[in-house]
Amino acid sequence: MTQDELKQAVAQAAADHVAAHTPEGSLIGVGTGSTANFFIDALARQKHRYRGAVASSEATRQRLEAHGMAVFDLNDVSDLPVYIDGADEVDAGLNMIKGGGGALTREKIVAAVARTFICIADASKQVTTLGRFPLPVEVVPMARAHVARELEKLGGRPVLRSGFMTDNGNQILDVHGLSIADPKGLEATINQIVGVLTNGLFAMRPADILLLATPDGVRRSG
Repeated sequence: MTQDELKQAVAQAAADHVAAHTPEGSLIGVGTGSTANFFIDALARQKHRYRGAVASSEATRQRLEAHGMAVFDLNDVSDLPVYIDGADEVDAGLNMIKGGGGALTREKIVAAVARTFICIADASKQVTTLGRFPLPVEVVPMARAHVARELEKLGGRPVLRSGFMTDNGNQILDVHGLSIADPKGLEATINQIVGVLTNGLFAMRPADILLLATPDGVRRSG
């Protein structure tokens, strides 16, 4: 199977899981990225079951609306039963690195509100130790150089994501060279640097369920 076929398989498995475990008329939290896009396409085939969705990025909102799904502002939502999103890396504890698409802050906010967070990924994203994928850190532009110096003190090599601006009007430093033995501790440490909005470690709020696409089928953890 190609990587896209694996992504399609896990996206469909997630859509089936949501249909089986979420009451009709619910709102669904939807992430950002290529695997999430396949999930949106699968979800849209069952859109009659749902009141609508909460999007973690402008790109996701546009894709949902293109399928005719209503998109709600999170501030107007009191209950979000489930959030589905991909990951750039995920470990055995369901800690993740996210933010390759640049939507890490809004993804983290929606994940914090959702009662259940389902990570959907193909097997290439599963790792023993996080950090092979560069860790995205969203920074206020005027603080970029200061934050970069602080990240270097933590052993990382921050690189500005050139020509990219987040939906929040900020920049991203991609931090290379980290081997993350304590995801929760590092997430907290980086978030305390003045000028950091948030970073792409999802360890304080990890996934509750991992659906992992393999050539032998979709496996569930959690």
